[in-house]
Amino acid sequence: MANIFLIILLGVVATGSEILGGWLVVKNKKWFQLSHEYLLALGAGFLLALVITELIPISFQEIKSVDTALWILIGFSTMHFVEHTLVGHFHFGEETHHDKLAISKIVGLSTSTGLFMHAFFDGFIISSALQFNLSIGLTVFLGIILHKFPEGLTVATIMRKVSDSDNLIMKTVVFVSSGTMLGILVAFLISSLDLTYIGYIFAFSAGTALYIGGSDLIPEINKSENRIMPVIVFVGMLVFYISKMLIEIGLQN
Repeated sequence: MANIFLIILLGVVATGSEILGGWLVVKNKKWFQLSHEYLLALGAGFLLALVITELIPISFQEIKSVDTALWILIGFSTMHFVEHTLVGHFHFGEETHHDKLAISKIVGLSTSTGLFMHAFFDGFIISSALQFNLSIGLTVFLGIILHKFPEGLTVATIMRKVSDSDNLIMKTVVFVSSGTMLGILVAFLISSLDLTYIGYIFAFSAGTALYIGGSDLIPEINKSENRIMPVIVFVGMLVFYISKMLIEIGLQN
């Protein structure tokens, strides 16, 4: 089990990556925005490989009952409810409706709230995985960090269409990114209260990660006219296996 210092440190890195993405939009560093599609594709492949080959099998191993499938479904459904029921207009990738010069403050607020919940589950997954197994936790962190920067771009781009205030945009980015740290602390508190629940937390996290990879990232990639994107998804899967091997070798030495 990873200690609390490492968990918080990785949470700060993930949070900082998201804030950096928002800051670059505010500073008009548009050439950075060109990389967001590649990061989304890489992160999608990485997360899907992680969930299907690691998180789901381990969840069944730890719980040893049909409840595992139910908790995976609950995790998946929770993300869907937050993003598409509570929030009626949600895009994970950078906002691309160029025909709309502005969006309402209500849409901006609701979308930012949805992304806050998204960030919360990112942190929840990181913390739960690190507490379960250091090697698995580090690979989970790598998968999530790949889409934190594009998420910061998303928040800032949406808020740019709500207001021209750089101060408001950055406050919103910081608010959304703080969800990551909140998720980390909540998962740590829950597992500290009763370690028998870690299997259920892991299954729930597998469901949320599956949703992020399959429902948030892949559809955004499919919208792109760049035909390299599907190939980058497979590269992300390969990166997962390579990073997993390197992490295990590093921990053994």
